[in-house]
Amino acid sequence: MTWDAQTGVIVVGVIALVALVIAVLLAFRTSRMKTQYAVLSAADGRASFVEVVARKAEEVEGLRDDVALLADELRSTQRELQMAVRHVGVVRYDAFGDMGGRMSFSAALIDDHGNGFVLTSVHARSESRSYIKQLRGGMAEVTLSPEESAAVADAVASIPQGRLD
Repeated sequence: MTWDAQTGVIVVGVIALVALVIAVLLAFRTSRMKTQYAVLSAADGRASFVEVVARKAEEVEGLRDDVALLADELRSTQRELQMAVRHVGVVRYDAFGDMGGRMSFSAALIDDHGNGFVLTSVHARSESRSYIKQLRGGMAEVTLSPEESAAVADAVASIPQGRLD
């Protein structure tokens, strides 16, 4: 195979065409990279993408700290709430056969652990008497009347399962 001038021109032309195609492709990729870089870098007085991400990461870290504090406060409030008197049972009844209107009552007020008291008011025609009995773990140290026992049972029934000691 011999190289004449025409073959050399064709080979040089093909090489030039390939170089031109490569140059166009490189120019296109460079243009795309400049556009992507513009997104990452600060332009027109705006913060760069990297700065924005760093600021948002700091904000997220601050929010994590806030959530941790709130979780601690929630646990503390839940512990305090367990000791709050929030379970009530009330039984109204007629203490004497000749009285109507169920004016006498027994009310049990207890916390999540069954600690609290039973308040009983016995209403008669000429007087009313009130009694209070302490409860520990849903049990009284003294004998309860049937009405007081029913009030305590109602109050204990409203305690979430597994809370009563």
